[in-house]
Amino acid sequence: QVQLVESGGGLVQAGGSLRLSCAASGRTVSSYYMGWFRQAPGKEREFVAGISWSGGVTYYTDSVKGRFTISRDNAKNTVYLQMNSLKPEDTAVYYCAAKRGPGSSVGRTYDYWGQGTQVTVSS
Repeated sequence: QVQLVESGGGLVQAGGSLRLSCAASGRTVSSYYMGWFRQAPGKEREFVAGISWSGGVTYYTDSVKGRFTISRDNAKNTVYLQMNSLKPEDTAVYYCAAKRGPGSSVGRTYDYWGQGTQVTVSS
């Protein structure tokens, strides 16, 4: 079993930055593909970013390209999401997730999920 705990969310003004962390415990996630998802009120959960087990391959949804950066530190069993130039439309609960096998932007293919951290961007 893998437990994932997100942190780093909060309230920030538009144009500001936040860094989310996702700490894994229970077993190492160094061989897992890791993803960040978000869900805004009244909207479906959407994929934000993903990173391969080595960190060498990353993928972003179009709306965050050039603003968000996903990274991982396998020695610390932690994944990060650096969010810059935040916009009000980035407001959502952000979740990290882990999956075995190849990368995917489809949430139902992920094996483990965190409880989420709230990000609120004011205009």
